[in-house]
Amino acid sequence: MNGTKITIAPASSAPTVVRGESTDSVRRARETARAFTDSLVPALDPATADTLVLVVSELVTNALRHGGGRYTLELSATADGVAAAVSDPSPAPPRERTPDLNGGSGGFGWHMVRRLTTHLTITPGPGTGKTIHAQLPRLGA
Repeated sequence: MNGTKITIAPASSAPTVVRGESTDSVRRARETARAFTDSLVPALDPATADTLVLVVSELVTNALRHGGGRYTLELSATADGVAAAVSDPSPAPPRERTPDLNGGSGGFGWHMVRRLTTHLTITPGPGTGKTIHAQLPRLGA
């Protein structure tokens, strides 16, 4: 490649941006991520598609629980990878916590996101909040 970023648009009219303010919106974010992955040409490796959906689920759940109660999800794809960017109104970066194996209070999401992604960045904004950018390699089907 010559360094030019190539964006591969979804073939369907599935939205690539989702905004949410409730736990019901997590399901919608997962459905949007699945529709996005299913519409890409060439198709994603099934394991990569599943991983992106899981990463989206964890990031939007964390935004609701720890990031101010709302989020914006943006999905994108290039010839080399797929990405999810989740913005929330909190400027506080995610923090690792010890997973709660008995009480059910969580602590697994950020660990999973870090382990499943190949590139993870946190940038300031929009506004006083932050955006978490998670990338996965695009493997051929």
